[in-house]
Amino acid sequence: MAKQFSGLEPHHHRFIAAQHMFFTASAAPTGHVNVSPRSTDMFRVLGDNTVIYLDRTGSGNETAAHLNIGSRLTIMFCAVAGPPLIMRLYGDGRVIHRQSIEFAALLTDQFNGQAPLGARQIIRLDFNLVQTSCGYGVPLFDYLDERPQMDDWAEAKGVDGIENYWRDKNQTSLDGFPTGILDQSADGDAARVSTAGASESEE
Repeated sequence: MAKQFSGLEPHHHRFIAAQHMFFTASAAPTGHVNVSPRSTDMFRVLGDNTVIYLDRTGSGNETAAHLNIGSRLTIMFCAVAGPPLIMRLYGDGRVIHRQSIEFAALLTDQFNGQAPLGARQIIRLDFNLVQTSCGYGVPLFDYLDERPQMDDWAEAKGVDGIENYWRDKNQTSLDGFPTGILDQSADGDAARVSTAGASESEE
């Protein structure tokens, strides 16, 4: 039976910490609904009603495009090992651009100042509804490891190649909505140098 909460409780924090994957769901008023799987290695819980994740470059940028139009965002976890449980966080999302002071501050506070090569933005979700359900229908799986292909791809592209990829592939959604990935801000140069330097040091 589904249960609803106004925020994360201690056992919810423990559940999230044990997960290796989560899903995001977003949509504009018209067009396609997007659902994406993501690794929790870039996920952080800021409080009982706020979470963020460092978004890495992918073939599309649907979530950012949708959040530029509206704020609706849902994050879902589902246990594939241990006791069954599905958890959804419903709330308002927004994009924190990599050129911003806020991005640089979160990178320092939550990610030890290190961004993997290809990090393109941070997504923040402020939520007021947590819903859990049984998860009996989710199969059991064994976690093996993170896939190396994303790091390999980013290293092969390099900083300039990734920015060219953003320009070619990540500026609009499937429905033609702008993602804002190349938007600049007054403090952009400092933040970009910080992010690029952290990425290059990991190569």
